Amino acid sequence: MQSTTKNYELEEIDLLLTDANIATMDSNINAPYGAIENAAIAIKNGEIAWIGEQSTLPSFDVFATPTLSIKGQWLTPGLIDCHTHLVFAGSRSQEFEQRLQGVSYEQIAAQGGGIASTVKATRAADREQLFVDAKDRLNTLLKEGVTTVEIKSGYGLDIENEIKILEVARLLGEHHPIDIKTTFLGAHALPPEYKGRADEYIDLVCTDMLDQVVANNLADAVDVFCENVGFSHSQTKRVFQAAKKHNLPVKCHAEQLSNQHGAELVAQFNGLSADHIEHLDEEGVKAMANAGTVAVLLPGAFYFLRETKFPPIELLNQYKVPIAIASDFNPGTSPLCSVHLMMNMACTLFRLTPEQALAGVTRNAAKALGLDDRGILKVGARADIAHWQISHPSQLSYQFGVNKLLNLWILGRIN
Repeated sequence: MQSTTKNYELEEIDLLLTDANIATMDSNINAPYGAIENAAIAIKNGEIAWIGEQSTLPSFDVFATPTLSIKGQWLTPGLIDCHTHLVFAGSRSQEFEQRLQGVSYEQIAAQGGGIASTVKATRAADREQLFVDAKDRLNTLLKEGVTTVEIKSGYGLDIENEIKILEVARLLGEHHPIDIKTTFLGAHALPPEYKGRADEYIDLVCTDMLDQVVANNLADAVDVFCENVGFSHSQTKRVFQAAKKHNLPVKCHAEQLSNQHGAELVAQFNGLSADHIEHLDEEGVKAMANAGTVAVLLPGAFYFLRETKFPPIELLNQYKVPIAIASDFNPGTSPLCSVHLMMNMACTLFRLTPEQALAGVTRNAAKALGLDDRGILKVGARADIAHWQISHPSQLSYQFGVNKLLNLWILGRIN
């Protein structure tokens, strides 16, 4: 491993981490997990200023530099949850109980349940309630070593409440150590007041709704639920075209329940990611590979809905499509607020390796958000670093429920 440095004298650095084993997740390093053993990291101004084998560490003034020994334990990039619906109100635990008692989803929906119940509760909630509830969920992720989270709208389904959700998400980013990226998902479901008028609702999403989101700088990307119970291929395309006019990157809930060719469509727009993808076919995989679109696996929803159709992992590997993993935390289909559980599920359910799972919540999750400054520990990257009491990085996927996080730095600051 050849160490590198930025234009800092090491006497000037803010923190030096020594005696570490580092899973850099840098694919340019020819070792599993991009590992560097017996290593050190120097941090300056929230970035990594130097990283490499400790034996090659340049001389520095030990008395002027705050130093922490990692004592042979492991450092990884801060974890990234690249697909969540974190801002919502209400609970659907009673529906969960009903389904287990044999009540169908259609019957629950006819009673005003399903996503309509979450929309109703979220519309009724004020910003303070939404902020407090979402902050608690973020705190849970922070304790797991998560340093970046994507938050989608989609439970407002009108201009006022979609704006409200995105404003709360932006506010969380200002008042929480986790870095927040926001995604406008106005085309999540058809609101009850537009029943039978899906094209009219898409008109609203593409014009007034998106215009206000952009005018207030509330979204980093645009997403659509392209599905036979969501929005059609042509309706999804209209939203992507509108997003393109505003220079916003696109993502897609694609091929979750059927193959609507949403992955191919999002790839045509050079989209960031296609998410769920259980019903993805080879043509869709090829399109994603050619466009550099990330495949985001959501094993929590697969598990919670007791699905049986597996995403095409072998095809994704064959065509070298980057694979990310996310919680899809939401009240209806994945009320599971744990990235570590998702890593374990990705290995046990989808047969990913622990190294693939860790890449899925670090470098590939960053790529799914269009971010190139995190997810890898290298010179110039954000100093988002997790310190684990583990003997090998595979433990992060192997074990669930025992938190091995010792320290967490975000932009070089301890949290």
